[in-house]
Amino acid sequence: MDFKTACQLIAEQTLPKYETHDTFLARLRQGQPPVPGQVTSLLLALQAVYDALQSASTLDRELAQALFLIAYESRNLFESARAAGVAWPPLLDEDLTRIAIATYKIFAHEPGEPTNS
Repeated sequence: MDFKTACQLIAEQTLPKYETHDTFLARLRQGQPPVPGQVTSLLLALQAVYDALQSASTLDRELAQALFLIAYESRNLFESARAAGVAWPPLLDEDLTRIAIATYKIFAHEPGEPTNS
């Protein structure tokens, strides 16, 4: 996946202006798990962004917002729904942790694979 496609995918799955009933955050907001392959696609996109931005000193504002939302808002929606009694798929908690770690590594310029803990 190239950088432009990765940024577009992350934005379309997180930013309010692109939200549909099947986007990543919309599904979590509705108390529904991601569609099959959605988390994998997001992790691949985060890897592509990480790879492309290794030498960058700044981030695009829209990309930064999307990265924040995918890491922070997804966890908040997950926890709120869990507290309300939603039974999430067993691996979703770990998937959200992997997303948060990958996002952190993009912001922090940390070396190594962003999806490894």
